[in-house]
Amino acid sequence: MGMPAQHVEEWTVERALALPEDGNRYEVLDGELFVTPAPTWGHQSAIERLFPALQRYTDETRIGWTKLSPADIVFSPRRLVQPDIFVVPWRDPRPAAWTDVTSLLLAVEVLSPSTARADRHKKRVIYQSEGVPEYWIVDGDAALIERWRPGDDRPEILADHLAWHPRTDLPPFMIELPTFFADVVSPAPRLGSS
Repeated sequence: MGMPAQHVEEWTVERALALPEDGNRYEVLDGELFVTPAPTWGHQSAIERLFPALQRYTDETRIGWTKLSPADIVFSPRRLVQPDIFVVPWRDPRPAAWTDVTSLLLAVEVLSPSTARADRHKKRVIYQSEGVPEYWIVDGDAALIERWRPGDDRPEILADHLAWHPRTDLPPFMIELPTFFADVVSPAPRLGSS
């Protein structure tokens, strides 16, 4: 005897934005609701190291604004994402609200156990199909960055250095990855230890 078909609930951005503020991050990935709990220490450490470097670069080159989530980036009624770090293209006037952000130059997700599946599959497909020029998946456990571009079937695996060329007339953004990951995954000193 067959089991009744399970009803898969369709989520929209409007429904997700109506949820009460409870400290979780809500995303709608092609009609599916994803709830992200509080991040891990390593996750936040990676963001804290990468964000200021990217922000300095985008401020100096004036190619855009580097921002952190929580931020509701809506691509369509069925696509709301909250990338860990992202770069909004420069324009005048600058965006006044998240609803003014309709495209990204860069999206960055730092892997954690609860987000790996969505980051590597659902979000990757969304960022690629929305034409985000680069999507980086920061994998602290493997000490590497997966770089995805629209049309890629496989990521470029970066373990030595990362060079981002958002415009050919500008110097690239550069990070030496062994140093970056050594700072991110090093254990925090214990209180009272010398």
